[in-house]
Amino acid sequence: MGTAETTYADPSALLKLYVHEPESAAVSRWRARTKGPLLVTHYGRIEIANGICLAAFRGYLGADALRDALASLDEDFAEGRYVQADVLWRATLNRAADISRRYTPQLGCRSLDVIHVATALELRLRTVLTFDRRQQQLVRAVGLKPIAPK
Repeated sequence: MGTAETTYADPSALLKLYVHEPESAAVSRWRARTKGPLLVTHYGRIEIANGICLAAFRGYLGADALRDALASLDEDFAEGRYVQADVLWRATLNRAADISRRYTPQLGCRSLDVIHVATALELRLRTVLTFDRRQQQLVRAVGLKPIAPK
């Protein structure tokens, strides 16, 4: 299952805690079982907040729900459920370039998925929470364990 201290949570998976999506209940159950703070990079935080705002733009959230979701995200950081992780971006992007050249021709990975996997490696984490099948394949290929709660 992985622990919070060893798991990289793809921001699109964490977004499901703030915007109702088919996997939202599964992520909520997983998070309730997974004690401790999750590491989230500055970029990950932006990606979650932008996903919340995009849901409002697309009409999935009203103004009150948007405000509440963003406040909940900020509260999760303030209360220590997430810890701002610092990663050396030059090293991460160099690693991502290597991963891309090695695996994308066979797996068809998207750039952001490669960057998230490279970030997990740079943070020396062992598991990756993701619902994306290609990203799960990439996670396995680099020697990490994917988690996709049901």
